[in-house]
Amino acid sequence: MAEAQRLDATGIAVATYGVAGVLALLARAMWRLTPPALEPIEQHMLTGSTWVLYITWTLFNLYAEGYRGFQKAFSPRVVARAIHLAHNRKPLHVLLAPVFCMALFHAKRKNLIMSWALVVVIVALVILVRMLAQPWRGIIDAGVVVGLAWGAASIVILFFRAVVGGIVPEHDSLPDDEAAAVSAADRTGA
Repeated sequence: MAEAQRLDATGIAVATYGVAGVLALLARAMWRLTPPALEPIEQHMLTGSTWVLYITWTLFNLYAEGYRGFQKAFSPRVVARAIHLAHNRKPLHVLLAPVFCMALFHAKRKNLIMSWALVVVIVALVILVRMLAQPWRGIIDAGVVVGLAWGAASIVILFFRAVVGGIVPEHDSLPDDEAAAVSAADRTGA
């Protein structure tokens, strides 16, 4: 975690727009996936072994998707890029702030490839999981909802710490030329 300069009101608005856009995407996914995730429970479709699978899969996703995927990787990147954007406002970047925060453009090549590959994989998995019958779809969706909820909470907490406390997560997703300029500015205290 690095300490950052305080944000002005416009900077806070820009960063909030970026983070809120990402949170809106996560909230929409949770909203859509929660009913099918609860259906096996509400319709009494789960047997002893499928209950074990439901709980195990949910706990696994809480760790793998929520903690490792979101809290340790995605959430810090989103918040750090939102704070970076708040200090370095370019009109197109601000307009597309949620997409910027997800490192889907203006990022290192490695991050662009990984971010876009993740989008493609998620879309493919959504299509495949929709084809599954209950209770299997509900089991998978339950794990996803819990992971997304953990991820959304970690974004909110990291963003609050960044805006209120000035503690910004480290990230390495900016293009090399801009990352070098940011690093030089940090060393000089600019």
